[in-house]
Amino acid sequence: MSLTARTSIAVLGGGPMGLATALRLLNAGHDVTIYEADDRLGGMSASFDFNGTKVERYYHFLCKSDEPLFKCAKDLNIDHLIRWRDTAMGFYHNGALHSWGTPLSLLTFPGLSLLSKFRYGLHVLMTGRIKDWSALDKVNAKDWIKKWVGIKAYNVLWKSLFDLKFFEYGDNLSASWIGTRIKRVGKSRKSIFQESLGFFEGGCDVLIDALEGAIRARGGVVQLKSPVSEVVSRAGRVIGLKVGETFKAHDAVVSTVPLPFVARLVPELPVDEKQKILSIVNVGVVCVLLKLSHPVSKNFWLNINDPSIEIPGIIEYTNLNPLKNGEHLVYLPYYMPHSHPKNQGDKEDFMTEACTYLKKLNPKFERSWILDMHMHRYRFAQPICVPGFMDKLPAMQSKLDGFFMADTSYYYPEDRSMSESIRVGELLADCSIAWARQQDVPVSAVAM
Repeated sequence: MSLTARTSIAVLGGGPMGLATALRLLNAGHDVTIYEADDRLGGMSASFDFNGTKVERYYHFLCKSDEPLFKCAKDLNIDHLIRWRDTAMGFYHNGALHSWGTPLSLLTFPGLSLLSKFRYGLHVLMTGRIKDWSALDKVNAKDWIKKWVGIKAYNVLWKSLFDLKFFEYGDNLSASWIGTRIKRVGKSRKSIFQESLGFFEGGCDVLIDALEGAIRARGGVVQLKSPVSEVVSRAGRVIGLKVGETFKAHDAVVSTVPLPFVARLVPELPVDEKQKILSIVNVGVVCVLLKLSHPVSKNFWLNINDPSIEIPGIIEYTNLNPLKNGEHLVYLPYYMPHSHPKNQGDKEDFMTEACTYLKKLNPKFERSWILDMHMHRYRFAQPICVPGFMDKLPAMQSKLDGFFMADTSYYYPEDRSMSESIRVGELLADCSIAWARQQDVPVSAVAM
């Protein structure tokens, strides 16, 4: 393709990854159209009107190591809106609430022996020093943790998390995937005694709006309420897509939607790539969000290991990012496979259960504290990253010429975050840009 030719590229999905992809493609001189099925941009980072309060559907936070996001924020001139706050962690264990996340809280925790505490602390310390995760890629996470901390400490500190977040898949997770979670949060500290997390003043919308503004300023097109029904190809090469029954010509299509959608949206996807996609398991989430008149605790996150509570923890978001009106926001995430019976529960069922749990966490809690309640469901909230997961992912650049794909699975071994969305989105764009440089004839020049 000549240096003066412009490639028309469609980006599927308007979350942070799709927006980062689109902006990088535009900066490289391509024509870009974003197709988003929702009525707003942002994906899982999108906000909604929670009875007069603009709130994110799912909680987000920044860590000190989120360099791709910091660079993006600086490029967009919104880095001055990043705020840092000292946060606290709690651990509710067998009917009692304990402080957690500092050397002192570990030493004073009554549920473990001194030897178990030493082994746990050493594991966290050594995990924080790992730079190359490839050695742990094929190692079973449960076995890895037990080897370091012992069976007793695993049962107290980890078992409920594995059981209530991953269910039947918890026995087969990659150690590198769990290890990066430990490192990311463990390194986001002011000191060994104080955790420090970040947020955008104004919420995730600050980032989403800035990305959208930069995209539109460069001539990018954003189409909301535009679910793509098919990626159209001819003779092994992408020629466009369909929104409903309407064909839209494009030289390439870059997908950032969950991989399970890709398997059915792309009829000519090579069989081996489709098989890889179908082998990846996701768990969903029902995220209950409560607006309260009083705080539940002083903690941003509160991990739970109690047989009477069937969630791994709660997030008291306003202990990180307070509301100006003094109200309090609490997220209660119910992770579960889509087939789980509770997944079909109605709002009142979850409200009743949430109240029961909050009463246990804080005996002073009353249902009258609840000012409002909302619930979001997302079927593909969390990919299950098994040992050797890297080899199970299809390549970003498909063998179907002109088609590219990634979703949250490609963060591996890292966990989900807006920073990883930016990083992977830019990698996806780079694959597309390299492909475009090698093309001799723009597909858009060929008649349909």
